[in-house]
Amino acid sequence: MTQPRYTGTARALHWLAALLIFCGFGLGLFMTGLEITPDKLRYYGWHKWLGITVFLLAAARLAWRAAYPPPPLPAIMPAWQIRASHAAHTMLYVLMLAIPLSGWVYSSSTGVSVVYLGLVPLPDLVPKDRETAKILLLLHKALNYLLAAVVTIHIAAALKHHFIDRDDVMVRMLPGR
Repeated sequence: MTQPRYTGTARALHWLAALLIFCGFGLGLFMTGLEITPDKLRYYGWHKWLGITVFLLAAARLAWRAAYPPPPLPAIMPAWQIRASHAAHTMLYVLMLAIPLSGWVYSSSTGVSVVYLGLVPLPDLVPKDRETAKILLLLHKALNYLLAAVVTIHIAAALKHHFIDRDDVMVRMLPGR
């Protein structure tokens, strides 16, 4: 049975956010172990740009989703899987908004302002405070690892639908026609 697909805009926003999250997470893991150099500072800037862009894409995705609701899940899907799907998607959106905000607040607490794309200075959200910064860094890391876990479950569920259930749940979000 062929299910309706997500709109082209929804698919583009999904895959662009996925790519930026993957790059931001990888860059975050890579840069934190480096010695402080101009390159490391540049990587931090890029990491912040990726995070703010993910935040903006998540907001755009939520607005798009409000105007163009996702296609229905297959009628034969068990109720617990539907609830799990809704919970996972809610968690993904919450994390795509919370992680960039936690990074921005962390950066503010270190006294290092965020300048989006090197052009748009964003206001500091909290005063500089080393003790607060330590806590916020732990929060930022924990939220990122939680996102990695939820994304892994999301991908596993999509693959399960495609290869085991043999339904069109995954195909609805794949690029192309």
